[in-house]
Amino acid sequence: MSKETKKKIYSQDGVDVVEEASFSSFAGSVCRASYKNSPFVKVFDLSGGNFRGPRPFIFQNLPEGYFIEASTDGIGTKGIIIDAAKTHHLAAYDIVAMTSSDITRFGGIPLVFINVFDISSVGNEGDAVSKIYKGAISGLGKVAKESKLVVLKGETAQMGDAIGSEIKDSKTKINWSGTMIGAYHKDKMITGESIAPGQVIIALKENGFRSNGISSVRKALKVKFGKEWWKNPKAKESIKLAATPSVLYDIFVNTLHGWFNKDFKPEIKIHSVIHLSGGALREKLANDILFSRGLSAELNNLWEIPKIMKNCAEWRKINDSEFYEVWHGGQGMLLIIDEKDADYCVKRAKKFSIKARVVGKVTKEKDPQVLINSKLNKGNKIIYKFNKK
Repeated sequence: MSKETKKKIYSQDGVDVVEEASFSSFAGSVCRASYKNSPFVKVFDLSGGNFRGPRPFIFQNLPEGYFIEASTDGIGTKGIIIDAAKTHHLAAYDIVAMTSSDITRFGGIPLVFINVFDISSVGNEGDAVSKIYKGAISGLGKVAKESKLVVLKGETAQMGDAIGSEIKDSKTKINWSGTMIGAYHKDKMITGESIAPGQVIIALKENGFRSNGISSVRKALKVKFGKEWWKNPKAKESIKLAATPSVLYDIFVNTLHGWFNKDFKPEIKIHSVIHLSGGALREKLANDILFSRGLSAELNNLWEIPKIMKNCAEWRKINDSEFYEVWHGGQGMLLIIDEKDADYCVKRAKKFSIKARVVGKVTKEKDPQVLINSKLNKGNKIIYKFNKK
């Protein structure tokens, strides 16, 4: 049997090696275009133009004594929503948000991204499938430039039947994960140890779901629009809103934190950065940050809940308390800062097209708690209390 015949059989079995090589070459060109995005990364392209070749890198222009860190995450089942909405070209916002913020929240700076792009099949050059998936990779190039990141390399995997989805007959399934490599410095760590009563909590506005609580989103869509919700014409607007890409806060926060200043001196003191991912306000703010330090908070001015999030809560019949555990409610990230810096922080955010406002304050109570004026059902108050185990 000839080599050409073998290729054809493998293609029939779900993996087209020739098309994959073409797609990978395209992805490699997107990577190479990002190599000068960051002043802190120098890439040595030793590939000789081959997308499979070595591309080592070094860090430069960082403060002496920096440490290297890595954070791995993915978009989870939001990939199903993205596929239903056909917004693959915006999916990079979600994967970069999930991997970057876990470095930013401790005072570090995300710098180099390596990704794994699991898809059904790369399709054929020029067809709809190929264009959709290439749109996702092109989107990553755009996000990397906006975020001053280097996309070093990645892996495209044609998974065929191995990539699952409710939309079983879709030819454009997607599961995207990756590792963000960044830098810390002992003098720039944000540990939360300096949090104190009287400090204010700034919320950075989010317009969609990010990549957490999506299983409940999909269930809500199923309740409202039926078992095959993605086929229901009445669901089109809701699906599109549910696929809204994550807002990226990292460049703003790291600018405040001084990473782009020549002396690396922060513009303001940030006592804590809370990325409202899984567990939202109960886990990420109350349990992880405040209760362990014997502190409390009042949140009386939260952002209004995005329309689609409020709808999903209604369709799924989620109560106020569970709502702020499953979803962030309109704030994707919180900053705890001194009250004197609040006006500066809010105004500075506008320069990055980010909406920010004071939503509450840190307090000291006999028994630690977080008191929330709910935006789900106006007038309802939620109290998360410290659970002594």
